[in-house]
Amino acid sequence: MENFSLIIVAIIIGYTLQKFKIFSQETPIILNQYTIYISLPAIILLQVPKLSISIDIIIPAIIAWVVIIVTAIIVLVFAKYLKWSKEITGSLLLVAVLSNSSIAGIPLISMYIGEKAIPYVVIYDQLGTFIALTTYGTLITALYTDSKKTTPRIIVRKVLTFPPFLSLIIAFCFLGVDFPPLLTSILKDFSATLIPVALVAVGLQLKLKLPKSDLQPLSIALLIKLIIGPVVAYLFATSLGWHHTLASDVSILEAGMSPMITAGAIAAMVGLAPRLSTAIVGYGIVVSFLTTYVISRIL
Repeated sequence: MENFSLIIVAIIIGYTLQKFKIFSQETPIILNQYTIYISLPAIILLQVPKLSISIDIIIPAIIAWVVIIVTAIIVLVFAKYLKWSKEITGSLLLVAVLSNSSIAGIPLISMYIGEKAIPYVVIYDQLGTFIALTTYGTLITALYTDSKKTTPRIIVRKVLTFPPFLSLIIAFCFLGVDFPPLLTSILKDFSATLIPVALVAVGLQLKLKLPKSDLQPLSIALLIKLIIGPVVAYLFATSLGWHHTLASDVSILEAGMSPMITAGAIAAMVGLAPRLSTAIVGYGIVVSFLTTYVISRIL
């Protein structure tokens, strides 16, 4: 209950700050940069070395990519059947496919399962969602906006220089190693800032305006992201005998997280139905509180 209260209060604080225009428009960007460059690396270095070397380490990454591929195909089927424009299709290929796996995933899954789940959240996020954002996301942006500036070399450089990804590589080198108490204390202090800072940033970016013309694609996007995604994860995990493990439970919940805020920002920035992209992210955050809770009870 304390964790849930923190989530609600932090988002309300951010939304209130947005409505009263107390902070500048750049504040969400700065807060997100803080979480990416400081809080998230700290939590990765603190939690990932606790993992045991086993098949469970790669389960979240595998499930993440299966969900991404399958839901992207589903979006394309809807787009063809409903004759969506190129902009709407490109938008949903980003926001209906990519999960808010760290900013929303860490606080919500910590609440539902506990701190023991965080290492698997990190694996899903960094080896699944993040790499998908820099590869798949870049490809979708290029294909649906006719951009020719992206090259494989640029994508690889983005991945290898991303602070959380570098932290993950370092953390893998220390599997099973206990850090000195002083270093552990410092990492705990910085990692504790991730949830409140990230969720205030979510509130600062939350948009709830919904034009009627966007109702159909928005509803389908939320259906795919919040319901079909976790169902795909569950069926895949079950088919391979991975169900009822901590790694698979975390992955199923991650698959049902709200749309990635960064994906929505990118879609809006490059002109892929900006109003729709923003609405999907905003409503997705709100609705995901209910859907992820239901999923956690089922698991």
